Amino acid sequence: MTKKGRIFKTIRRYFSSHPAGIFAWLWVTAMPFVGSVIFAANYSFLDAYQLHGALDYLAYTVIGALLMGLALLPTTLVALASGFYFGWTSLPFLILGYSLASVLGYVLGTLTNMGFTELLFKKNPKFHAALESRKEKEGSLVFFVRISPVVPFAVSNFLFANLNIKLWKVLVYGIPGMLSRTVLAFAAGVAANSYLAAKQSMNTPLQWGIGLALLLIGLAGIYSYVKKSRK
Repeated sequence: MTKKGRIFKTIRRYFSSHPAGIFAWLWVTAMPFVGSVIFAANYSFLDAYQLHGALDYLAYTVIGALLMGLALLPTTLVALASGFYFGWTSLPFLILGYSLASVLGYVLGTLTNMGFTELLFKKNPKFHAALESRKEKEGSLVFFVRISPVVPFAVSNFLFANLNIKLWKVLVYGIPGMLSRTVLAFAAGVAANSYLAAKQSMNTPLQWGIGLALLLIGLAGIYSYVKKSRK
């Protein structure tokens, strides 16, 4: 059996005896889409809210962190709505919310897949050795996964946890990686004269072009991480 075959066999065996892990992965994959549909039908309730004092910003940060960390809404949608409804003053608190959401998602990924990494490494020592040989590149992997528009935020949190990447690296390298997509979506919200217009502005040729550029950058960085060293 090939190395990849052994790895997938180990994964199948693990999840066949850990249904909570399967549910968690399905949740972070599907729930942001479900949350987006629900939000699209009910976003007008935000018209009644504004951010004024410290408690408002604290509540905004915590609620945002929970929505993103629990995979209830995609981060781009949260950034778009924040820009439109709350303006530039909320951006630093959105980034703080991202940070807290990263911690929450990482911890949940670790808890719901308890023992997975140890089993995978035990059954596939060569795979473990390959990852260990790339330890110095983990920061770049985090950065390029975050910058890529293909890998959802909640899924990447679970991925980092299962690869045993240190949480501090997820924060130090992940937040800068997310800033480009965050600021683009946030700025689209700020500039729009309605929330629907903000959503439509995310589908312009310029936005698609930027998204494609970020995708190519992310793929190039991920490829640089996974390719075998020629040294």
